[in-house]
Amino acid sequence: MREIRESMSLNLLALDLGAESGRAILGRFDGARVTLEEIHRFANEGVRVNDSLHWDTARLWSEIKLALARAPREVASIGLDTWGVDFGLLDRDDHLIGNPFHYRDARTDGMMDAVFQIVARQEIFEQTGIQFMPINTLYQLFAMRRAPALDAAQTFLMMPDLFNFWLTGRKASEFTIATTSQCYDPRAQGWATALLERLEIPARIFPDIVPPATILGALARSVVAETGLNDARVIASGCHDTAAAVAAVPAAQDDFVYLSSGTWSLMGVEIRAPIITPAALTNNFTNEGGVAGTFRFLKNIMGLWLIQECRRAWTRAGETFSYADLTRLAASAPRFVALIDPDDARFLHPADMPAQIQAYCAETHQTIPQTHGEIARCIFEGLALKYRWTVERIEEMIGRRINAVHIVGGGAQNKMLCQFTADATARPVIAGPIEATALGNVLMQAIALGEIASLADARQVVRASFPLATYEPRETQVWDEAYPRLV
Repeated sequence: MREIRESMSLNLLALDLGAESGRAILGRFDGARVTLEEIHRFANEGVRVNDSLHWDTARLWSEIKLALARAPREVASIGLDTWGVDFGLLDRDDHLIGNPFHYRDARTDGMMDAVFQIVARQEIFEQTGIQFMPINTLYQLFAMRRAPALDAAQTFLMMPDLFNFWLTGRKASEFTIATTSQCYDPRAQGWATALLERLEIPARIFPDIVPPATILGALARSVVAETGLNDARVIASGCHDTAAAVAAVPAAQDDFVYLSSGTWSLMGVEIRAPIITPAALTNNFTNEGGVAGTFRFLKNIMGLWLIQECRRAWTRAGETFSYADLTRLAASAPRFVALIDPDDARFLHPADMPAQIQAYCAETHQTIPQTHGEIARCIFEGLALKYRWTVERIEEMIGRRINAVHIVGGGAQNKMLCQFTADATARPVIAGPIEATALGNVLMQAIALGEIASLADARQVVRASFPLATYEPRETQVWDEAYPRLV
């Protein structure tokens, strides 16, 4: 790292768009430590039009520009990250064709099976190394293969790539976000062209891929005119939010598993080459692009989406709870009333999450949780045990012991879930930082600008800058007894 500046910190702006909200976070880096300040926050929710679910992309673009206008004039660079799999299509005049679909839109129902009639599941995994979920870009595109929008498309851009294009005028796909699509071949190090063509998805629309920490260029003149930012450069910092979050894991050794905990739980390890094996296919693990020459070998787990949807359902019914309220209610509820598999397909886009959880328990011949606390505890216990299952599968596939779990993101604030995870996995949990995605975004910008030399140095900055909480395993025996009941 460069020597500590004597006078002024470097201002780096992270635009972090999650599936529930977006934030603009200003990072100030003095050469050894970084501080974060939220300067703008906005909601991000799907918009239903007739029977389809879309993102409100124009409003998100307006919020991005508002965030830039609120930033200090001395911003050196801007990095943007979003969730994975979703995308926009541009026509020959670079205009957006329609409004991008939300990954929870039901148009992909049944699409995986339809694809497997053309290309076998094993063959797709061999070419992409990506786990199978109906929300994946591949199945979204397959569902559109007869649509006029795909026929008219000239350019395919993942969501952060689309916003970066509007910011700079440069059309490119950043590596970490491109790999989430299940349209990328990690062995060939490019788009899976043959697979796309077999599925009647035009490979010609896919842009060049750039590595994380690529400087894309200056802000477009129209953006400068609206926001007043003249000198900031836009950096493809690691445009998938999980890649950014993992970059901020404060680990000093490599014997850890990370858990990026938010709407989704992303749990895995960093590796140098993808693991594309029968075991990885059987366990439905994925090889997503990471930063600094890594891949993220991980499992997508449904995550705090379950408690978020319960809260929404109860709010609609006139019962308002904060997340802290639900955690307190769960703490007072009895243990292991019932256990759920968080990844059951019925939980992906439910009309009523509490009712779906109760139906799951009834169909699996378990006691049906009745109270808000019982349902919430059922979710937290199910997540912790699924984390244990995931750690055990990772150890089998990489052939070495995992000695610690690093939890980053919003879920690191939930002390109950952190302790449950330590107890269920029988491993210490190190929780923090909370704003890992924005922090990783900022750190990758600093690497792109030559202010930080390596990922290891970036993680040292995290350890020096933010407090961490450690949870030691306690009541492991009761979790050992409950584990076989995970349905």
